[in-house]
This record gives sequence, C-alpha cells and structure tokens, in this order.
Amino acid sequence: MSRIVVTGIGIITAIGETADENRDALIHAKTGIGKARFFNSRYAAQLPFGEIGLSTEQLAEKLGFENNTATRTDLLALHAAKLAITDANLSKEDLRASDTALIGGSTVGGMCLTDEMYADANATGISNSPYLTSYSNSANTSFLQRHFNIGGLVNTFNTACSSSANAIMYGARLLKNGMAKKVIAGGVDSLSKYTVNGFNALMILSGEPCRPFDSERKGLNLGEGAAFLILEREEDATGKKVYAEVKGYSNSNDAFHPSSTSAEGEGPYLSMKGALDMAGLSPADINFINAHGTATENNDETESAAMLRLFDQAPAFASTKSYTGHTLGAAGAVEAVYSILSLQHQEVYPSLHFKDPIGATGLKPVTQYAQRALNHVMSNSFGFGGNCTSLIFSKL
Repeated sequence: MSRIVVTGIGIITAIGETADENRDALIHAKTGIGKARFFNSRYAAQLPFGEIGLSTEQLAEKLGFENNTATRTDLLALHAAKLAITDANLSKEDLRASDTALIGGSTVGGMCLTDEMYADANATGISNSPYLTSYSNSANTSFLQRHFNIGGLVNTFNTACSSSANAIMYGARLLKNGMAKKVIAGGVDSLSKYTVNGFNALMILSGEPCRPFDSERKGLNLGEGAAFLILEREEDATGKKVYAEVKGYSNSNDAFHPSSTSAEGEGPYLSMKGALDMAGLSPADINFINAHGTATENNDETESAAMLRLFDQAPAFASTKSYTGHTLGAAGAVEAVYSILSLQHQEVYPSLHFKDPIGATGLKPVTQYAQRALNHVMSNSFGFGGNCTSLIFSKL
C-alpha cells in the first residue's frame, strides 16, 4: 500500500508566524505565554494566554481582507493554509481538482464572535448576519474552501483537542483508499470568551505559565493557532520536497468521563498502541513523543500511566504546550508540525518550567534542547469526551 508523505507545512502560533520562527523559539526555549493584548475578556489581565502577536485587524490587513469580512479563526486558518500550499507548490489548478481534499479541525470555530452573534440573534430586522453565518464549527473550513476554490471532498472534525489530529488521520485514510490525490489537513482555534469561561468553570486554568508533567502543576494555559499539512501518496510526490511519512495513526475512546481520562489511561494507551500496530512498529522503535501534556492534574498523570503501560522504558518526551498554550482543536496539527521539524532537523525540544516529577509515575520530560537520532516520532492529542488520537511520523 502507498506510503503517505508530507510535502508542505504551514503554521502560526504564539511563538511565530512561520515554521522557521516556531522552530527558533522551540530551540531557544522562548515561550509565547504571557498577558493577552488583543483578547477582549475580563480574564485577559488575570490569566496568561498563548496569544498570537497580531490583532485581528492586523491579520486581516496582512492577508488582504477588509475588517469584519472574516473571523479571527478564519484568518489564522488562511495564514497557515497559504503557507502550506505555497510550501508544497500547489497550483490553482491543483486546488480546483476534484481529487484535492480539504479536512479541517476546530473546537472554537466562529465562537470567537459569541457576543456579536447573540446581539444579532436578539435584534430585530437583521437578516444575513455575518456573525450568525460564521458561528458554526465548520465555518472556517468553508471559508478556506471558498477562498481557494477547493474542488474535492471537504470535511471538518470537532473532537475537542484531538480535532486536527483526526483531520490528519482522516486525510491519510482518504489517500490510502484512493479517494483523494492531495489533502490539505489541519486545524485552527482562536481565543474565545466561550472557551475561556468554560475552562475557567472547570477550574483547570493556571494563573501562571503551565508546567507540564511537574508534580506542582496547576493547570493549563489556553492558546490560539493554526497549522496545516499537505499530504500526498509517495508516488505522486516524485521530485518534491518530502518532510516525513505519516507512518501510523489510531483513534480510541476512554469512555470514562466527559473531561477526564481513566486513572490507568485506557484511551491514551489504546491510541498509542493502535498507532504502533498500524505502523508495524514496536514500542522500542519510538524515539520521541510529543506528549499531549496539558499540565492539568488528570491529563499528565494518566498520559504518564499509559506510557508506562505501553513502553518497557518510556522514550524521551516533552510537551510543547508550555510554549504555545493549549490551542485546542489546532493542537494536533501544531504539534504534528513540531514532530516533523524534530525529524527533519534530528532534534528534540524541551518542556519548560519542569522541576519535579509526578510521584506516582516518576517520569521526567526532556528539559534541554538536544540533537538526537530520530526515526519515529509519536504525537499525542487527547480530547474531552475521551477522544484520543496518536499519530506517528517517520523519517524517510
């Protein structure tokens, strides 16, 4: 069966507007988490966020849009998708072809405009409100479809924090089953009052920069970002720059609790094992794990427990959410890009702010940048509702 390869990447996060800028911050341990400047919320002055350093107006100007014709979520998605498409040298004809698919993932979607949507919904005499039509989870994918005139299958995943990891997995399956020749797969989320208030109600937001896998972790920091990959079959990528192979993938469900995984990490264990089985690899073949690592009490302990169940000796691992914050539906694609950069440059990026391991597991993440021989990197994305996905990227 055809190997699925990555021929283009595009990304924007709190630590950079390109893959090179993101990599530079990861190498030099420069976090993007701090006080928000553009997010209009009473929590903006109280909590740290992984906010992108451009206002919505600046994003619109940068991308050639008039103000209020696209949401912040749309604009972030467009920025990353354009970079990926350019990187893979896809033409307008390629994009219009009926065998080019666009698969997006998002949690927030148009919820960045909740206030405006409610104002229009409760007003009289308003028809065709841009806020109402842009509010759905799939609105940003539809926006990209219209902008690029995508000719093939278009779909959107909303599986919370595993959304864009599932988009990548689905894209790879489309290619393997002959339902597409090129796939633009990834995800996006922007900061939103809706999600900030929701996570705050769950009491899992930290008032300081997050500390993944630390015994004194206090919770997560929300962030925003977008990332897209261009996926193709190896035989269709002849003569192209190829970053990595999408070697394995698996989705499972913990079926334990709406916002927590079980103590033994059943969902994470099954998704990691399933990805290994699909790739035909053994646990010992994994050289590094980009962990989900949210810095919440539940996630870090259960993800650690799952790693200890699966691996005789846990491989090197780290969480890049200490740089970007938790970008929700974009996290799987953002961290897929980071995993690919690790393979491309044979290097691992450290977790920040770690001091002491969790007593029950004793696992210590990588805390210093290092060059390492890497053949297979696993990237974990575990969402609310127990929706767990693991991807494996391999060096070619």
